[in-house]
Amino acid sequence: RLWGLCCLVLGCWRGALGCPPSCRCSSWRIWCAEPVPGIASFPVPQRSAEDDNVTEIYIANQQKLESINDNEVGFYVGLKNLTVVDSGLRFVSRQAFVKNVNLQYINLSRNKLSSLSKKPFRHLGLSDLILVDNPFKCSCEIMWIKKFQETKFYTEAQDLYCTDDNNKQTALMDMKVPNCDLPSANLSNYNITVVEGKSITLYCDTTGGPPPNVSWVLTNLVSNHESDTSKNPASLTIKNVSSMDSGLWISCVAENIVGEDQASAELTVFFAPNITFIESPTPDHHWCIPFTVKGNPKPTLQWFYEGAILNESEYICTKIHVINQSEYHGCLQLDNPTHLNNGAYTLLAKNEYGEDEKRVDAHFMSVPGDGSGPIVDPDVYEYETTPNDLGDTTNNSNQITSTDVSNKENEDSITVYVVVGIAALVCTGLVIMLIILKFGRHSKFGMK
Repeated sequence: RLWGLCCLVLGCWRGALGCPPSCRCSSWRIWCAEPVPGIASFPVPQRSAEDDNVTEIYIANQQKLESINDNEVGFYVGLKNLTVVDSGLRFVSRQAFVKNVNLQYINLSRNKLSSLSKKPFRHLGLSDLILVDNPFKCSCEIMWIKKFQETKFYTEAQDLYCTDDNNKQTALMDMKVPNCDLPSANLSNYNITVVEGKSITLYCDTTGGPPPNVSWVLTNLVSNHESDTSKNPASLTIKNVSSMDSGLWISCVAENIVGEDQASAELTVFFAPNITFIESPTPDHHWCIPFTVKGNPKPTLQWFYEGAILNESEYICTKIHVINQSEYHGCLQLDNPTHLNNGAYTLLAKNEYGEDEKRVDAHFMSVPGDGSGPIVDPDVYEYETTPNDLGDTTNNSNQITSTDVSNKENEDSITVYVVVGIAALVCTGLVIMLIILKFGRHSKFGMK
């Protein structure tokens, strides 16, 4: 009874996975080694919920299995190890493993492969690709296998052979095919600089045998562009270049049946400053007027208070907190501002290509005694801070010890200290007099 129950459970499990009769299936492995009745196509699951868990597929002794086609292995996106040996495999589709980015080990030994394209494997980081005992024909299409074995990434050499036009067997490492070379790609400029709004043309010169196909990789490029890959060198023209493309990489890819090569260049766009964000001050340890400025080269920043230059000091200074490509996020930091610091603040950003300015009105606290609202105690926001990890980029173009409004505040503070000192001195004198009067009544001479 127990054995019958196990068989029933196993049968239900195999049926749920769509497991073929010649295979054994589990949640993480598919094993097809029974030659009878055998499988004629790659096993495809019926339930996609199990696909991610399968990490290993082993197929052997399947003479009816002649090809691995598109979207068959792709169902198993978590697949790491694939073995198809001692079978009738003759063809592997160029898109066979496009979804199997986790593949590390492939063994296609002792099949009937006479040719094998590099396309299915080009995007995989394989540690092992075993291809022994296949009847390869000596051709340029399998030259990439020879190159693959010569790389430092392949640790164990294989005894691979191919048959030439005279039916002579030759070691793959000794195979020589005329006009069969790795391609190479070279750019006309590897440091592309252009002013915003201008146009630029980049050329890519390629060599290789057979002549390689050329393509441009333009990830996230915003500017209008057109390319011509029908000629050598291939060309790429970027028109009315946008500042949003500054810092992007442009690549030229040359590919033939032997392999591929790629050349890349960084696009640098110079443009006038643009203040994209400025906001009223907010309390954050210190008071902060936040802003964001874009510009390349890096713009210089100057603040104005009520139309006059704001000379920065230890208590009022510019801080840059985050730099992202040509974008700068920071704030004008104010230490314990009062009603004397209320007013209009203007930020001017300038570089050699232009300038931009934005104004913001700041209200830190009400004037004492005007009844317009509650007086904010500036000490509430007095905290000790440490320099930002990205560096202090205080603008020191006009170094003065403090602003005019800060001087007024310091004078008020000195007056308060003087008054408090005088009061303390008077209180001390009164206490001393009381002590003298008390002890004077008990003099041994009876004097009061």
